[in-house]
Amino acid sequence: MSPMKDTPSAPSAQSVRLGIDIGGTFTDLTLIDDATGELAINKSLTTPENPSLAVEEVARAGLEAAGAAAEAVHSVIHGTTLVANSIIERTGDRTALITTKGFRDALEIGREHRYDMYDLFLENPRPLVPRYLRLEVDERILSDGSVLTPLRPEEVEALAAELIENEVGAVAVSLLHSYKNDAHERAVAAVLAEIAPDLRVSLSSDVAAELKEFQRTSTTVCNVYVQGLVDRYLGELERRLRSIGIDAALLVMLSSGGVATVDTGKRYPVRILESGPAGGALAAASLGQRAGHDDLLSFDMGGTTAKLCVVEEGRPLTTPEFEVDRAYRFKKGSGLPVRIPVIDMVEIGAGGGSIARIDPLGLLRVGPQSAGANPGPACYGYGSTEPTVTDADVVLGYVDPASFLGGRMRLDIEAAREAIREHVAEPLGLDVTEAAWGIHQIVNESMASAARVHLTERGKDQRAFPIFAFGGAGPVHAYGVGSLLDSPSVIVPLGAGVGSTLGFLAAPLVFDYVRTSLERLDETDWARANSLLDEMSSEGIAVLESSGVSREEISIERRADLRYVGQGHEVSVPLPDGRLDERALPAIIEAFERVYAELYGRVAPELATEALNWRVALSGPQPPLAGGETGQEGSDSDASPKSRRPVYFNELGGYEDTPVYDRYTLPAGAQLAGPAIVEERESTAVIGPRASIEVDRLGNLTCTYD
Repeated sequence: MSPMKDTPSAPSAQSVRLGIDIGGTFTDLTLIDDATGELAINKSLTTPENPSLAVEEVARAGLEAAGAAAEAVHSVIHGTTLVANSIIERTGDRTALITTKGFRDALEIGREHRYDMYDLFLENPRPLVPRYLRLEVDERILSDGSVLTPLRPEEVEALAAELIENEVGAVAVSLLHSYKNDAHERAVAAVLAEIAPDLRVSLSSDVAAELKEFQRTSTTVCNVYVQGLVDRYLGELERRLRSIGIDAALLVMLSSGGVATVDTGKRYPVRILESGPAGGALAAASLGQRAGHDDLLSFDMGGTTAKLCVVEEGRPLTTPEFEVDRAYRFKKGSGLPVRIPVIDMVEIGAGGGSIARIDPLGLLRVGPQSAGANPGPACYGYGSTEPTVTDADVVLGYVDPASFLGGRMRLDIEAAREAIREHVAEPLGLDVTEAAWGIHQIVNESMASAARVHLTERGKDQRAFPIFAFGGAGPVHAYGVGSLLDSPSVIVPLGAGVGSTLGFLAAPLVFDYVRTSLERLDETDWARANSLLDEMSSEGIAVLESSGVSREEISIERRADLRYVGQGHEVSVPLPDGRLDERALPAIIEAFERVYAELYGRVAPELATEALNWRVALSGPQPPLAGGETGQEGSDSDASPKSRRPVYFNELGGYEDTPVYDRYTLPAGAQLAGPAIVEERESTAVIGPRASIEVDRLGNLTCTYD
């Protein structure tokens, strides 16, 4: 990747790609010119009242700073938290559910599972559809797809009138066993289209065509609940981009790590729930692999949250299910399940804007509440008086108030000190520095603890995984988190402050499919299994070819969800290439036992194995992430600090006069000794006293512990 330049050469015609990510505090942009390999980055405060305003602002400013014409942009890849925020804040359309008679309460019954058996005041998330809008039809399809009770169109007509009367704007249709036979769902949609054509309708057989009634219904409801909002937002975003001269293809980042067309985003908005964090994991995988690290821990810390993801063999781990709107934000089982492929991440409320406070027991707590973009940390000067992680980092000298965002946004260190003094230091009988260090260390401990659990649950050794740090606050805290985890090294890429957008630009066009066929593997109808796989492959090829991807460029990955007979949970395993038959059975079983043993430490060969779902994921070619090496070479003597300032290091017992380096002037091969500060416009890397740094040929900072 070419280093960022203050005055880059003008990008070539139709060679520029933009990646834009809306976060809770900042909206980030990365610009890449495929012809020259040059890269430019930019940041702007998010505008929560209308996120497209910040996108327009950051795109205009980014093009101007790079000396690029809007007409040179040929694609814009966009990620947003809009879908998740809408579900959490309940700002979607008034939504109804049409389901099989007797199943209207599936959304509240859920799994009949208490995610915290000792909490007497346990809360469950409120369903997006109130009970009076959960409507039933007297029909029944059996688990083998046969019809027991036919659907009566006149009954659906009566429900349509009720929907109109209640001013419903969106309808989820989730009938029993529709993943086996979708005829009744499509008949319901046809009647609604005739009587109430303005209704938005999502069918579970389209959105999540697989077994598990509660999850399938929840996913379909979430999808249609935000469909109108996303349709309007993406339409507004396209108009704003055109208003500044960008008439390029707009693509949306999917939670699974690929990109899709705007039409796909509008039809399946539930697939972009975790689009921003997914981009960050992709950036870590792509850049880490280029630097020779196939296995690593992606660490993305922004203004609101920190996200951790295991990357193995150059690919982020994925999972087929995600939760949104958790009653207890970071407790698994307390949210609305969404059955979509998503990059497997753990998220905690630890960001630069996380608020520090004293709890009723007199203990210091940090997060999960965040100051967000407005009013932001106290040092932003927008009226907040509550101390945050960023305020602590400013007081400790890790972040320079004069060079934040390249000097475009000056921070008020006295406001930060006063907020910490009033709300933390005086209540605990500490001085401001001790209180600031406590805030910094507590948030590091929280992230390290989450990383340990995340790695252990996946059968990984934390000591074997380097930390790949990005996000506005990630490089500030990575050294401390790595120390607590005994990580072998910390890697900070060039442009770390906008890491997610780098991932957007490395993401291929992707679409995936799933079909349920529950049967023992040793009794599988292989002709039917092959037919399902072929059907999904053909559908995906048609979708990608319609987006301009040639057949030769399409990659196809086939997987199966397997489990031991009698179990309630399954694991996903890769399938052998070619036609499947009984000769492929040993290889499939071997793959299942390998994955199962890695997760649970043992296998049960005496038990039969069954297949639950067959999956196919199709992807186009992966775009280049930018040019190759930095092109800069030099010796250690070339790496001269631009300044020095007092920085607090607990290992040294206080503030230490510390060299500060300009990231953009460090040559490849430069070696630095800690303690040190390395600044670039959108982030700052803090390196402690017991570490050394080397700049590799790609411009990455690699910090190893002495």
